[in-house]
Amino acid sequence: MNKALSQSFPRDYRLLKELEFKRVFAQPRKSSDAWFTVFARASTAADGPARLGLAIARKQLKRAVDRNRIKRLTREYFRLHIAPTISGIDYVVMARAKAKEQSCKRLRYSLDKHFQKLQQQMSA
Repeated sequence: MNKALSQSFPRDYRLLKELEFKRVFAQPRKSSDAWFTVFARASTAADGPARLGLAIARKQLKRAVDRNRIKRLTREYFRLHIAPTISGIDYVVMARAKAKEQSCKRLRYSLDKHFQKLQQQMSA
């Protein structure tokens, strides 16, 4: 159903409005570890694409370079692994301060575990 994404990350695959974020935070399924907290909730458009929202706080990651690295890594993981295979779920990813100390490989592994766990919860 979802067509493969190009190198871009189109608006259809992003949570953009405050109300969209609030809706996910209101009654989420949740997965956490030392680096990330990921929230998920069924989208209002069940046949629409999976969408990603990023809530990377300055309080957690003080330097913009650290926040931007986490955002790029998360968007890239989502674009390659989640968006082509899943539809109808909205996700919000929040990072913790310890994420800046980890390698990209370790952070991708962490995201993979979160998304797998949430997919199982949503399908149950």
